[in-house]
Amino acid sequence: MLKQLLQLVCYREFLKVINIRLIVSSKYLPETIANVRITQHSWQLGTIEGEVSAGEFVWEFYWCFRRGELVVKPSMGRALIQEPLGRFLEQQDYKLEPGGDYAFTIRAQL
Repeated sequence: MLKQLLQLVCYREFLKVINIRLIVSSKYLPETIANVRITQHSWQLGTIEGEVSAGEFVWEFYWCFRRGELVVKPSMGRALIQEPLGRFLEQQDYKLEPGGDYAFTIRAQL
Protein backbone atom coordinates (compact mmCIF):
# COMPACT_ATOMS: atom_id res chain seq x y z
CA MET A 1 0.00 0.00 0.00
CA LEU A 2 2.79 2.42 0.95
CA LYS A 3 4.68 1.51 -2.22
CA GLN A 4 1.60 2.29 -4.38
CA LEU A 5 1.12 5.62 -2.59
CA LEU A 6 4.75 6.58 -3.22
CA GLN A 7 4.41 5.62 -6.88
CA LEU A 8 1.30 7.78 -7.19
CA VAL A 9 3.02 10.78 -5.56
CA CYS A 10 6.07 10.34 -7.82
CA TYR A 11 3.83 10.05 -10.89
CA ARG A 12 2.00 13.29 -10.01
CA GLU A 13 5.32 15.09 -9.55
CA PHE A 14 6.52 13.67 -12.85
CA LEU A 15 3.41 15.02 -14.60
CA LYS A 16 4.03 18.46 -13.10
CA VAL A 17 7.62 18.43 -14.39
CA ILE A 18 6.50 17.39 -17.87
CA ASN A 19 3.84 20.10 -17.91
CA ILE A 20 6.37 22.76 -16.87
CA ARG A 21 8.77 21.60 -19.60
CA LEU A 22 6.02 21.78 -22.23
CA ILE A 23 5.08 25.32 -21.17
CA VAL A 24 8.70 26.47 -21.13
CA SER A 25 9.56 24.83 -24.46
CA SER A 26 6.66 26.60 -26.25
CA LYS A 27 8.26 29.94 -25.36
CA TYR A 28 11.33 28.95 -27.35
CA LEU A 29 9.56 28.12 -30.60
CA PRO A 30 10.74 30.21 -33.54
CA GLU A 31 8.64 33.29 -34.21
CA THR A 32 7.44 34.06 -37.71
CA ILE A 33 5.61 37.17 -38.86
CA ALA A 34 2.43 36.48 -40.82
CA ASN A 35 1.44 39.25 -43.21
CA VAL A 36 -2.26 39.68 -43.97
CA ARG A 37 -3.81 41.65 -46.83
CA ILE A 38 -7.57 42.14 -46.89
CA THR A 39 -8.94 42.01 -50.44
CA GLN A 40 -12.71 42.10 -49.79
CA HIS A 41 -14.93 42.88 -46.83
CA SER A 42 -18.73 42.69 -46.78
CA TRP A 43 -20.77 43.61 -43.72
CA GLN A 44 -23.95 42.59 -45.57
CA LEU A 45 -22.68 39.05 -46.23
CA GLY A 46 -20.60 38.90 -43.04
CA THR A 47 -17.40 37.95 -44.87
CA ILE A 48 -13.77 38.94 -45.16
CA GLU A 49 -11.46 37.65 -47.89
CA GLY A 50 -7.74 38.06 -48.21
CA GLU A 51 -4.24 36.66 -48.45
CA VAL A 52 -1.84 35.66 -45.71
CA SER A 53 1.84 34.85 -46.06
CA ALA A 54 4.36 33.49 -43.58
CA GLY A 55 7.84 32.30 -44.39
CA GLU A 56 7.73 30.83 -47.88
CA PHE A 57 4.01 30.00 -47.71
CA VAL A 58 1.15 32.02 -49.20
CA TRP A 59 -2.54 31.25 -48.64
CA GLU A 60 -5.88 32.76 -49.57
CA PHE A 61 -8.60 32.82 -46.95
CA TYR A 62 -12.33 33.35 -46.76
CA TRP A 63 -13.81 34.11 -43.36
CA CYS A 64 -17.53 34.19 -42.66
CA PHE A 65 -17.54 35.92 -39.29
CA ARG A 66 -21.28 35.46 -38.75
CA ARG A 67 -20.84 31.67 -38.82
CA GLY A 68 -17.29 31.60 -37.48
CA GLU A 69 -16.17 29.67 -40.56
CA LEU A 70 -12.62 30.07 -41.90
CA VAL A 71 -11.50 28.49 -45.16
CA VAL A 72 -7.77 28.56 -46.01
CA LYS A 73 -6.35 27.42 -49.37
CA PRO A 74 -4.16 25.74 -50.50
CA SER A 75 -3.94 22.90 -48.01
CA MET A 76 -0.11 22.85 -47.80
CA GLY A 77 0.86 24.36 -44.46
CA ARG A 78 -2.76 25.17 -43.59
CA ALA A 79 -2.52 23.43 -40.20
CA LEU A 80 0.15 25.93 -39.14
CA ILE A 81 -1.75 29.07 -40.10
CA GLN A 82 -5.47 28.33 -39.67
CA GLU A 83 -5.74 28.64 -35.88
CA PRO A 84 -3.50 31.72 -35.45
CA LEU A 85 -5.17 33.43 -38.43
CA GLY A 86 -8.61 32.68 -36.99
CA ARG A 87 -7.63 34.21 -33.63
CA PHE A 88 -6.19 37.27 -35.39
CA LEU A 89 -9.35 37.77 -37.48
CA GLU A 90 -11.62 37.40 -34.45
CA GLN A 91 -9.60 39.95 -32.47
CA GLN A 92 -9.19 42.48 -35.27
CA ASP A 93 -12.29 42.05 -37.45
CA TYR A 94 -13.76 45.52 -36.84
CA LYS A 95 -10.40 47.16 -37.62
CA LEU A 96 -9.76 45.33 -40.90
CA GLU A 97 -10.39 47.20 -44.14
CA PRO A 98 -10.01 46.19 -47.80
CA GLY A 99 -6.56 47.06 -49.12
CA GLY A 100 -5.17 47.11 -45.60
CA ASP A 101 -1.94 45.32 -44.71
CA TYR A 102 -1.65 43.79 -41.25
CA ALA A 103 0.73 41.47 -39.43
CA PHE A 104 0.76 39.13 -36.45
CA THR A 105 3.30 36.79 -34.88
CA ILE A 106 3.13 32.99 -35.07
CA ARG A 107 5.12 30.80 -32.70
CA ALA A 108 5.74 27.69 -34.77
CA GLN A 109 8.29 26.13 -37.00
CA LEU A 110 7.26 26.63 -40.62
